[in-house]
Amino acid sequence: MKKTLVLGASPNPLRMSNMVTQQLKNYGYEVIPLGIRKGEIAGLDIEVERADYSDIDTITLYLNPSLQKDYYNYILNLQPQRLIFNPGTENYELAKLAQEKGIHVEIGCTKVMLSLGHY
Repeated sequence: MKKTLVLGASPNPLRMSNMVTQQLKNYGYEVIPLGIRKGEIAGLDIEVERADYSDIDTITLYLNPSLQKDYYNYILNLQPQRLIFNPGTENYELAKLAQEKGIHVEIGCTKVMLSLGHY
C-alpha cells in the first residue's frame, strides 16, 4: 500500500487531519502523522521531528500556507510521488516548486478522495 505522510497532523479528533489519518489507517495505508505537537491518532504516535522517510508516495497537507514555507525543503527532499493540497492549504508557490521536481500536485480533499475510492 502507498505510504502517506499527513503533514499537519493534530491529536484533536475534531480536526480533519486526525480524521483522515484514522481513515487512511482503516483503509490499510501506511500512515505517518507529522505535526507540531506530540500526541496520538488511532494508535499512531504523531511525529514532531522531520525524519528522512523513504518511499513516501503521498504527502497530504493540513498546514496553512503561512506555515508551509518552513517545510518546503523537507517536502521536496522527501521526493513524494504526489502532494495533495487540502481545502485551505492551497499554495501555488509550493505547487510550482513541487511540479518542477516532478511531483504530481493535486488540489482536493483527501477525505473525499478516500470515500469515493479515488485516492
